[in-house]
Amino acid sequence: MLEQTQEREEIVERVAALDVGKKSLVCCVRIPDPAKPGRRLQEVQTYSTMTRALSAMVGRLRELGVTRVVMEATSDYWKPPFYLLEAAGFETWLVNARDVKHLPGRPKTDRLDAVWLCKVAERQMLRASFVPPPQIRMLRDLTRYRVDLVAVVGAEKNRVEKLLEDAQIKLSSVVSDVFGASGRDMMAALVAGRRDPHVLAQLARSSLRRKIDVLEEAFVGRFTDHHGFLLAKMLSRIDAIEADIADVDARIQEQIAPFASAADRLEQIPGVGSTAARAIIAEIGTDMTRFPTPAHLAGWARFAPGVKESAGRKKGSASTGHGNPYLARALGQIAVSAARTRTFLGERYRRIARRRGPKRAIVAVGRSVLTVIWHLMSDPEAAFRDLGADFYDNRTNPARRARNHITALQSLGYKVTIEPAAA
Repeated sequence: MLEQTQEREEIVERVAALDVGKKSLVCCVRIPDPAKPGRRLQEVQTYSTMTRALSAMVGRLRELGVTRVVMEATSDYWKPPFYLLEAAGFETWLVNARDVKHLPGRPKTDRLDAVWLCKVAERQMLRASFVPPPQIRMLRDLTRYRVDLVAVVGAEKNRVEKLLEDAQIKLSSVVSDVFGASGRDMMAALVAGRRDPHVLAQLARSSLRRKIDVLEEAFVGRFTDHHGFLLAKMLSRIDAIEADIADVDARIQEQIAPFASAADRLEQIPGVGSTAARAIIAEIGTDMTRFPTPAHLAGWARFAPGVKESAGRKKGSASTGHGNPYLARALGQIAVSAARTRTFLGERYRRIARRRGPKRAIVAVGRSVLTVIWHLMSDPEAAFRDLGADFYDNRTNPARRARNHITALQSLGYKVTIEPAAA
C-alpha cells in the first residue's frame, strides 16, 4: 500500500555552496537558466576568507538572487562566512561533512567538492546542523571557556600534589583538601622558607588540629628551595586562573539574565545546579521548535542508541556515538548527582546500574533528563514534578516483586518458603 510521506520533491532554485578553507573558499552557485527551461546555470569562484572578499561574495550572491547557502562544518573556518551570511539575511545552513561524502571513484578537489555540495543541496538531500542564535552563542563561548579554565586549575593542582610527593611531603595523605584554608597556609609557609614540621603542623585549623601529630610526620621530608620556587609559581598560577573563573562567572551571570526563568525551571530537576543549568541553555538554547520531540533532542545529543539493521538482524553494539562533549559532561554530572538522591531519577540510576553498570545508567538518566528539559523548555508554564523513588515499586505487580525476591534469594543458595502475613 502506498503511503504519503512528509518529504516534498522540491528543487531549491537559487542555491549556493561553499567549500571553506582557512585562507580561501570556493563558492558554487546554481540558478535556473531563463533561456532553457529545465536547465541550470552554474558559477564557481574562489574568494579569500578576508572580510572584504567575503562581503564581495555576499554582494554577488544577492545579485544572483540566492536564497540558501550551504557549507560544511570545517573546523572553525566556517564561522566567518556563516556569521556574515546570516547577518545579511540569507538562509544559511551548516551541514555535517559526514552527510556529504564525495562519491568514490571521482577526483576530489575544492572546486569539485563545492559543485557536489551545491548539487546535493539543491535537491534537498541535506539536513541543517543546529547553530544557536547569537545571544546563545556568546553564552556558549563563556560556559565552554569556564569548563576549560576549571580543567586547567585541576591540572595545576595535580602538579602541586606531585611536587609535594617529590619533596616527600605527605600532606595529601592527611588532609582531604590540600587547597583548603589550612593547606594553603601550610604551603605558603613552605614557600616562605619555613621547614620545621612542628611549626607547619600548628597552622592547622578547626577539626584538622586533631591530626597535628600526623601532620608533623607528614612534613618530615626534603623540601628544598627548588621545590619552593616551583610551588610559588604553581600557587600563583592557580590564584590567577581562579580569579579568571570568577570574572567569567560574573559575565555568565549577565548573559544568562534574559533566560533566568528558564534556568530557574531547570534547577528544579534533581542534580541540576546553577552551573549545569547555564551549560544546558548554552548548548541547546531555549527554543525547542528545532527539536520536534524529546527523542529528536536525545538523538542530536547522542543519548540514544544508534540503529543499524541489515537482513532483519541488528548489527553493532547499539552505542550512542559521540555528540556534544560539553553537554554530555553536564548531563553526566547531573546523573551522578541525582544518583545520590531519593528521587525518581536516583532510583532509575540505581536500578539500571545494578543490571547494566554505571555507564549505561548515566546514559539512561541523561536521556531522561533531556526529556524533562525538552518539556520544560517547550512550555514556559510547565513545572517539574518528581515521580518519587517508589515509582517503579508502585507500578510493579506484587506477585512479580515477590517472585523476583525469591529468585534472588535462591540464587544465593537459600530455600525459600513464603506465607501470607496475618491480617
